[in-house]
Amino acid sequence: MATPLHVVVLPWSAFGHMIPYLNLALALAKAGVRVTYVSTPRNIQRLPQIPRSLTALVEYKELPMPKVKELAEGAESTLDLTFDQIEYLKVAYDLLEEPFTQIIVDQSPDWIITDFASYWAPKIADKYGASHIYFSAFSAATRCFFALNNAKSNPENLATKPSSITFPSSVAYRKYEVTGLHVGFYGNNASRISDAERVRKIHEGCRAVAIRSCREFEGEYIDLYKSLSQKPFIPVGLLPPEQLNESENELGVFKWLDEQACRSVVFVGFGSESKLTKEEVYEIAYGLEMSKLPFLWALQRPVWADEETEALPMGFRDRVVGKGFVCLGWAPQQKILAHPSVGGCLLHSGWGSVIESLQYGHCLVVLPFITDQGLNARLLGDKGLAIEVDRREDGSFNRDDIARALMKAMVEEEGKKIRASAMNVAQVFGDRKLHESYIDELVEYMKVAGRK
Repeated sequence: MATPLHVVVLPWSAFGHMIPYLNLALALAKAGVRVTYVSTPRNIQRLPQIPRSLTALVEYKELPMPKVKELAEGAESTLDLTFDQIEYLKVAYDLLEEPFTQIIVDQSPDWIITDFASYWAPKIADKYGASHIYFSAFSAATRCFFALNNAKSNPENLATKPSSITFPSSVAYRKYEVTGLHVGFYGNNASRISDAERVRKIHEGCRAVAIRSCREFEGEYIDLYKSLSQKPFIPVGLLPPEQLNESENELGVFKWLDEQACRSVVFVGFGSESKLTKEEVYEIAYGLEMSKLPFLWALQRPVWADEETEALPMGFRDRVVGKGFVCLGWAPQQKILAHPSVGGCLLHSGWGSVIESLQYGHCLVVLPFITDQGLNARLLGDKGLAIEVDRREDGSFNRDDIARALMKAMVEEEGKKIRASAMNVAQVFGDRKLHESYIDELVEYMKVAGRK
């Protein structure tokens, strides 16, 4: 019996990266590949357990979290930090280079698959006889935008579609999104290497680039990038997450959902990475109330709320009782999205959340805040799959903007095409056989390209 391929994967320490890397690891294991998933102890503790059927092929491998004085004990991902602390997480992440090297020495994998942050990984692969793939968990449109946009010396370019994109596209940032994003991506930080330089170095050193996308949805962006790239460019499918068998019903979520009309409920979720202000959370709350639509809100307790009662406007939960359900803290999101009473989502348009929602055909109302979210919002608008919440020139929004967007998407005639398009595109996003075929292509590439 042939020895299976062995792959070691190392994501950046943010759950918007770690979860797609886990989905990739599980998909590879289903295709017969042995996978070692590497991260720090607390991150691994917070990841889902490996399904029993795949434990023979997938293992978690812990690397001790390096000590950095600016990081509190237990702070191992961006989830645990404020935005201005993330630069110190990059310092800690770079200190993983040596222990990660030891894993490669000990395990001698065929391939190493890593994220943008580990710009030092291709060097390790070269030294110890493995091959390296840079896997980007972002959309192909996002990858194209940054690859083609010369914004290092001119931040304003981030608000302009790259000239190399000749097909119709509005994928670019709004002016109010540019300043903070440019500093975060191109600016200096405590690790002494910018994110842009990390991406450049890892792209330069890798054997191939993999992307979480498919030709059926982003074919024009995939073709464009392939025509410009000097590396093999491999879409690995959308990696729709597995339906987990959560038994956490004590919140009463599903009893409440069972009482609602089919496709009438708006699921509201902004994840853990977007740190919303008190004003933003309250305006969203008032907007939901004004819309009079049934909603289920998975709300992480904000850092500014000393008590749970401060996380929402005074009296809000009493006023929406029976009409709205708020889960403060953890919620079984996949099971909620799969419930037949859910028909739309209000979200930040992070790529993972978009995939989770569209696999069930939910129409989208998008309110982007950070990183790739603005680009995804424009991509979804171009595809006729979302309504973006109106904002002022400074990026602010209010309850009227929220309520108006929700009504358009869920009820009004203006959103009818979006609702129909979302149902149609679910045939692509939810087609597991299709996405498994992309994984098969990746595995075949790894077998053929092999060790150098």
